[in-house]
Amino acid sequence: MSEPIPPITLPPAENPQTEGEWLQHVLQRWLDEEFLPEPGNHQIAQRAAQIFVRQRMEGENDLGSLVLAIVTEMQAFDFSQSFYGEFAIANAVSDLLLDSLGIDRCCGQ
Repeated sequence: MSEPIPPITLPPAENPQTEGEWLQHVLQRWLDEEFLPEPGNHQIAQRAAQIFVRQRMEGENDLGSLVLAIVTEMQAFDFSQSFYGEFAIANAVSDLLLDSLGIDRCCGQ
């Protein structure tokens, strides 16, 4: 029988605003490099970072819960002028956070 994947817990937030600024910067860079730089990438990264900061300020440290919050709240964002959607953004945030923690995200490791 398969073992469940253990949750990934971020360290407690010491400065959520700084984390949010970092996330906004790296997410926008990822968005611009993944397909094409688009005018909406800044707004997408800004909104995702706002959600992330608010969640962290409320004490959320579970990566899965953060991803779900981003998916849920980004559903209200207008992606009509973008290549992206809420799931792509939440997955990118997860990958960027895992990379920043030095966690290998390949093959479920």
